[in-house]
Amino acid sequence: MDLRIPVLDGIAATRRLRAEQPGVRVIALTTFDDDADVFAALRAGAVGYLLKDVASARLVEAVLAAARGESVLQPSVAAKVVARVAELPDAPAPRPQPLVVPLSQRELDVLRLLARGHSNREIAAGLFLAEGTVKNHVTTVLAKLGVRDRTQAALRGSALGLL
Repeated sequence: MDLRIPVLDGIAATRRLRAEQPGVRVIALTTFDDDADVFAALRAGAVGYLLKDVASARLVEAVLAAARGESVLQPSVAAKVVARVAELPDAPAPRPQPLVVPLSQRELDVLRLLARGHSNREIAAGLFLAEGTVKNHVTTVLAKLGVRDRTQAALRGSALGLL
């Protein structure tokens, strides 16, 4: 995809093509390697970005690589991408649950409300669930935590850092 084409620019054309044909793999082929074009093309769905002075053998190799699901970047573009990624803040690592069978998000929600002393009826109202559904979640939470009652569940959940 040439980025500078008349009527619909290559970035918009890439975005539209990817929306209408998600299986299509687009490689941007242009004379421009400024940051704005590079990142706009990649955000639009291009899987590669090469400059027009690329050797024909390299271009063929890039098309075949894209067809295999790989990404292909001009070395100068790869350096820009690496530099931009290095500027991103570190994402906090998700804390793994120290349980053999981890609690689902809904079960964690139930556990948190249970630990605050809410009744099944109050939990149901707070989470927009049927009271029977909450009872099922409480039973599952107790089993996964390996405890017999709500108080032990709250204590175990707190000890495991789930609350």
